[in-house]
Amino acid sequence: MVTTLGTDGTPHIAPFGIARTGDDLVIAPFRPSVTLNALEATGRAVVNLTDDARLFAGCLTGRRNWPLVPATTIAGVRLATSLAHWEVEVVRVEADPVRPRFHCRSVHEVTHGPYASHNRAAAAVIEAAILCSRLYLLPWEKVEREMAYLATAVEKTAGMREREAWGWLCDRVAAFRAEGRTRTSSIATAVR
Repeated sequence: MVTTLGTDGTPHIAPFGIARTGDDLVIAPFRPSVTLNALEATGRAVVNLTDDARLFAGCLTGRRNWPLVPATTIAGVRLATSLAHWEVEVVRVEADPVRPRFHCRSVHEVTHGPYASHNRAAAAVIEAAILCSRLYLLPWEKVEREMAYLATAVEKTAGMREREAWGWLCDRVAAFRAEGRTRTSSIATAVR
């Protein structure tokens, strides 16, 4: 989870896959995005490590009001419940009209608690969150097939947090379908 501050000080939380390239941590948001705007404006972010899958599902379903606390060395915020966080500054930008890559260096890292990893249900919730971020791109049959497959892990291994997150995502998929915005062709494919 990446937290940023806008130029007006408004915090923003967004799930991202962070890549490592040498000593750099790379954040690659698509245009347009709040995170991209904040990185361009401030050159700072906090990478938060968490085992709470609700954060991923929450960001995809409009639930972004998670407790935040000030970062330690940069003007920024971190998730209050993060297991660890890395405060980063942008050192280089690879320009791209669709998805620029912000190369960042860590200026402060703290571990707050042990990371026990994601259980199968949490991993399924994260995959379903990614799927939900692409509903408008995917054929409806793929969405149904993937959600059915992921449901098995949730049914077998979910705790209370994972069940809550799964419910949010299922509601999002149902609302999307009810809006009649499904695709029936296989023109688009999932991009991971």
